Amino acid sequence: MIAIMTVTGRDHTGIIAAVSTACAELGINIRNVSQTIMDEWFTMILHVELPDDLSVTAVNDRMTRVEEQEKLVITLQSQAIFDAMHEI
Repeated sequence: MIAIMTVTGRDHTGIIAAVSTACAELGINIRNVSQTIMDEWFTMILHVELPDDLSVTAVNDRMTRVEEQEKLVITLQSQAIFDAMHEI
């Protein structure tokens, strides 16, 4: 599945490392990434590819641990949702 992952929270050292490590452990391929810092707030959008045998539940469970450890909000949405929004 192709998906969009968003990461937001107060900026601090290690956010990108924590998220990318969790993705690597799950076999998630990061296809593209954009990140910025606005004042003290960190935001990152990742275009990711999940292995066929990886469930969204498994990703959410792992990212919940990252959220708790790093004090972040992480969301995962199928790219199909975004594609459908732009079809008439």
